[in-house]
Amino acid sequence: MSSNVGKTPSMTIQESININMVDLQTQYTKIKAEVDARIQEVLTSGKYINGPAVKDFSEQLANFLAVKHLAPCASGTDALQIALMALGLQPGDEVITVAFTFVATAEVISLLGLKPVFVDVNPHTFNMDVEKLEQAITPKTKCIIPVHLYGQSADMERVMQIANQHQITVIEDNAQAIGADFTFSNGTQHKVGTIGHIGCTSFYPSKNLGCYGDGGALFTNDDVLAQKIKTICNHGQSSRYNYDMVGVNSRLDSIQAAILGVKLSYLNEYIQARQTAADFYDTAFEKVAGIETPHRASYSSHVFHQYTLKVKQGRNELQAALKEKGIPSMIYYPKALHVQNAYNYCGYKMGDLPVTEQLCDQVISLPMHTELSTEQLQYITNHVIACVKQSA
Repeated sequence: MSSNVGKTPSMTIQESININMVDLQTQYTKIKAEVDARIQEVLTSGKYINGPAVKDFSEQLANFLAVKHLAPCASGTDALQIALMALGLQPGDEVITVAFTFVATAEVISLLGLKPVFVDVNPHTFNMDVEKLEQAITPKTKCIIPVHLYGQSADMERVMQIANQHQITVIEDNAQAIGADFTFSNGTQHKVGTIGHIGCTSFYPSKNLGCYGDGGALFTNDDVLAQKIKTICNHGQSSRYNYDMVGVNSRLDSIQAAILGVKLSYLNEYIQARQTAADFYDTAFEKVAGIETPHRASYSSHVFHQYTLKVKQGRNELQAALKEKGIPSMIYYPKALHVQNAYNYCGYKMGDLPVTEQLCDQVISLPMHTELSTEQLQYITNHVIACVKQSA
């Protein structure tokens, strides 16, 4: 919470409030003693690769997710690539995903010689439109990768029904929704990322569960897939110097695992802080014409990796006006993957995914992290409302 201590009489409110898009420094100061102690343990042990900290964190996260197998790796991008490698797909096989997401999801599909097939998203949840999913399936479809964007799940019950009907494997891209819960129509709940055949996540520093470098993990309840994943992560070795398949070198180092072990114990608290900030935003914007607050799906909790508004007109002008007031914002994502130069070979054009294309012109994400104060939230919302009304 901001304080009046040290302010001069001439200091403006804007000058006294320092707002960050993500505030990892303040978060660190609150857990500094625990984090520093765990890092020191690793330094003292000298076990920097696959040390006890990695095993401990892997077990803790597997328990948190209630999943049978967990394999840490070097990044969320690696996790997606390793998941696809474990499926043994052939060049030309099709993988259905969305174009309204970070490039890593499509990138790994292309790197493996597979064909990304993009489907449109729901205009309210921003996640895969399950009706469009079914229409995109062909005899070459071998995998579906739903992305749980901004912190809530795609409609995984329907995704799995469709996938099972067509005998297609599902990899969940859970980089933005770690800790979210999915509720099935029968009332049962599962952690998002543990519903498909393989789940993938990222521990990039700004994620809800982030380390202080790069890191990622894969999780599955399938014994055979788990063994393949762990083998691929370690150069394809089944045992030392015995290579049963082509693999990669992708490991979560012990220092990052130690940090994550501390932060995992706070994850539910961090989620609550994000949800509290989101509630403040929602209330402030409830009756403001011209903007749409994040839709919260009935089947998924929302852990608010991002708080993303839809602005019907003047999104770019709003961003510029907020910047003048010292309020950071981001546009995730300004240009969809299906019209990026790198994916021209897929044969898409503007107009093919109308909802995705519209969202690229309308979305704007406001500051969202665990350290937002009421004063900061009030300052942000006041200026968003003023700017929107001025441009109306």
